[in-house]
Amino acid sequence: MASLSTPEPSSSCCAPAEQATCCEPADKAACCETGAGGGTCGCDAGQSTEADIREAVRARYAAAAQAVAEQEQGASCDCGPVRTHDAGGTQVFGSSLYVDEVADGGTATAVQASLGCGVPTAVADLHEGETVLDLGSGAGADVLISAGRVGPTGKAIGLDMTDEMLALARANAADAGVGNAEFLKGYLEDIPLKDASVDVVISNCVINLAADKRVVLAEAARVLRPGGRFAVSDVIADPDMDDATRADMQQWTGCVAGALTRDEFDQALSEVGLTDIEIHQTHRVHEHASSAIVRARKPR
Repeated sequence: MASLSTPEPSSSCCAPAEQATCCEPADKAACCETGAGGGTCGCDAGQSTEADIREAVRARYAAAAQAVAEQEQGASCDCGPVRTHDAGGTQVFGSSLYVDEVADGGTATAVQASLGCGVPTAVADLHEGETVLDLGSGAGADVLISAGRVGPTGKAIGLDMTDEMLALARANAADAGVGNAEFLKGYLEDIPLKDASVDVVISNCVINLAADKRVVLAEAARVLRPGGRFAVSDVIADPDMDDATRADMQQWTGCVAGALTRDEFDQALSEVGLTDIEIHQTHRVHEHASSAIVRARKPR
């Protein structure tokens, strides 16, 4: 994967080099306006937009899917900007988090391709006949596991924006002979499902990758049926995470810089109408962040 640069501070956007690229041609004249208080920029030069973040994430995980497909990546691989192991050599992201009893139903290829920080299916309390939605389903491990838990009368749906991951997931489902799994292309901020259409929303270290997590959580609440459950593994940032880490796009695609703090996650879930919120940290994934199990419920 090509390296991803850290966004430049907005104070440099009025430099001549920045002015050459920061605006559409028709806006060049107003690109840098200087007032009595000093220079200010008329365009969003050097600022990471939602589209920038989305493309950085898409490119990162497309490369990971391609590596798996070409059998260049193994379960113990450190995958580009995602450090799957901590300084002591313990794997904190990926397949080692799945033990036999929680991985039942997921193919070896799907589980080994996981870049998640937990196992949401282990805490989602899935039941026969339920419909489950996995946000950012990747290679499909959690979808396949869910499909086995809900049985033939239920359904497991995976949502991902990356063509390469979707192709890998569909191949894994075909290899597993799973008939009640479906993979959709789309964005977490605009879930292509009807209101109140799923019983459970799960996700494995993906919500923190979204530029606007509150929109994602609002969409999750929208598609949940009354009484439906939200059960995800995600990264929780320490309250004192430094600005440099938050600005680093490579770490954003590695599930660290984009994370909410515990209090921010709790507040965001409350704001979209979810209740019975539980957030339990499980293990450290970075010097500034931990993995956590996050659960909530949509009121009946």
